[in-house]
Amino acid sequence: MPDDLGALLDPWDFALPDAQIAREPTAERDQSRLYRVDGAPGVFADITTELRAGDVLVMNDVRVFRARLRAFRASGGAVEAMISAPEGDDFHAFLRPGRRLQVGDRLTCGAGALVLVARHADGTWTVRPEPDLDTLAATAGEVPLPPYLGRAPTAEDAERYQTVFARPGDLRASAAPTAGLHMTTRLLERIEAAGVQVVRVALEVGAGTFAPLTAAAWTAGTLHTERYIVPEGTWNAVAAARSEGRRVVSLGTTTLRVLESMTGPGAGETDIFIRPGYAFKRVDALITNFHLPRSSLLMLVSAFGGTPRVLEAYADAVKLGFRFYSYGDAMWLTRSER
Repeated sequence: MPDDLGALLDPWDFALPDAQIAREPTAERDQSRLYRVDGAPGVFADITTELRAGDVLVMNDVRVFRARLRAFRASGGAVEAMISAPEGDDFHAFLRPGRRLQVGDRLTCGAGALVLVARHADGTWTVRPEPDLDTLAATAGEVPLPPYLGRAPTAEDAERYQTVFARPGDLRASAAPTAGLHMTTRLLERIEAAGVQVVRVALEVGAGTFAPLTAAAWTAGTLHTERYIVPEGTWNAVAAARSEGRRVVSLGTTTLRVLESMTGPGAGETDIFIRPGYAFKRVDALITNFHLPRSSLLMLVSAFGGTPRVLEAYADAVKLGFRFYSYGDAMWLTRSER
């Protein structure tokens, strides 16, 4: 393991005024601001000026479920359970407070219970929903807002922390693919009318996306595992674009992880850790939000756009008052050839 992970992450640190953390969504999805790396700022609806006929725009249509569950110990003490990813018939979860919890405990949760199956070395848990996760989410679940928002979800969040193109399916996410939150149905119609081919993948974004980067992950060169599905039409569209010299544009880092991991149509899993030095295979341009300092997602964007170029853009965005993180503003950048 690295002797000093902190020193290794220092290049991806930056200061952000608390006022620039977007704790609420904009009044209109596509009226959030758009930072163009190497271009002039605008609003997200202007993304049509960056896209061109023949581009393939790929987006993650996974649906976010009510992954934050309110549970109670036998003593009556409250426990918050954040469901992250499936583990066979069980689920990986973050529980807090977790210090007094024991394997075998049964936490009352809505119309059922969470059974604690195993505690992991990193403090996370394997839990078993009874009778099933859907029942618990429906009766005790909340919108899984990121912890750094520091507030309880509202009725507005149930709509706004979900993309307009999300579809129910075999996968469900514990966090939103946030670059897609800026899209509206009307904007997507305009994009397609301009000759851009819009296709979909699904990546089951887990709560691990908010977890700090660890020394073990750095050494292994892998991150938490997430499941994905690539429709055959998407695979074919991307392959055709690559062979014909047309651009593949990724709406978000979650989509990019699928595009760089997929080996064919169908279901798969990825633990890919994209950091500077990675050789991109399929993506030419990226639409993304602004990410947390010292995070794997900021490293991914730096790998894509070039670290000095991206960090300079972040510093400029701070000066210009852009809003950061899940409900924040968006960035457009093309892949660095260096």
